[in-house]
Amino acid sequence: MTDSAIEVVNLVKTYEKRGVSPVRAVKGISFDVRRGEIFGLLGPNGAGKTTTLKILTTLLTPTSGTARILGYDVVSHPVEVRRCICVVVQENAIELYLSVRNNFRTFGRFHGLNDKEIESRMGRIVELFGLSEHLRVKGVDLSGGLKRRVQVAKMFLVDKPVVFLDEATTGMDTFNKRATIAAIREEASRGRTVVLTTHVLEEAEDLCDSLAIINHGRMIASGSKDHVKAMGLRLLYVWLDFEMLGKSYLRGLRKYKPLKMDVKATSVELTLQDERDALKIVTEARRTGRLRNFEIMNATLEDIFVELIDKKQEEA
Repeated sequence: MTDSAIEVVNLVKTYEKRGVSPVRAVKGISFDVRRGEIFGLLGPNGAGKTTTLKILTTLLTPTSGTARILGYDVVSHPVEVRRCICVVVQENAIELYLSVRNNFRTFGRFHGLNDKEIESRMGRIVELFGLSEHLRVKGVDLSGGLKRRVQVAKMFLVDKPVVFLDEATTGMDTFNKRATIAAIREEASRGRTVVLTTHVLEEAEDLCDSLAIINHGRMIASGSKDHVKAMGLRLLYVWLDFEMLGKSYLRGLRKYKPLKMDVKATSVELTLQDERDALKIVTEARRTGRLRNFEIMNATLEDIFVELIDKKQEEA
């Protein structure tokens, strides 16, 4: 037994249709996901994330390359793979005319649990996801965010070691999202492996142990969060707040060629690639005698994501 829950090697998927040029959606990507970690698969729309997930969950056959879940090949052993996984797809999939409680009961029965097991597990999951007050409510009467939360919660009712969550928090308000993220983190701490796709990069930065970023079907970065954030891009975020902010000072800042510069009333926010420039900017700001406060920190995953995507597009 290896430490890897998921092993992907040179995965390729080409869509072919008569009379139309073939579309190569996934172009030889490789990555590993360790057991018990939360792994983020990130990329813009059309990057190949959903195709990759469909291959890993046996819904699509790859054109070439290999993918294994807990050692089982997704092509030669699809039944064994399905026994190991649960999947949340982008579309809501709950029984609209059943109560939340009966949604859990039905899902548990489908997965071979008896009534006693369902009730025992449901108590913990309902509390974990904050669904106690909604147990008697029919799915059709739930908000979009609560439907999504029920769908995600059902996946953790059954004891599957690998869980795929495709845009798990889509449509959730802040409260629903916070409860769901906390629950996912709790389940991962119990040893489950979670694969997450999301467009909310703050969510990925908060949740994920490791990441892979793909664009146009190609892998452009992978590894731990710190590794991805340090991939040749020592981006820094600088925030300065002044008693008064003059136009001449702002013109002076532009000589440092910041990647991003936002001015809001008496404050300015910059994203820079050079640590020395950040220190010079703060030193010059203090000399003005008008600086009230400042902050320097590493750029967010979102900054790194945008920069990596832009860089690869320029190279292409």
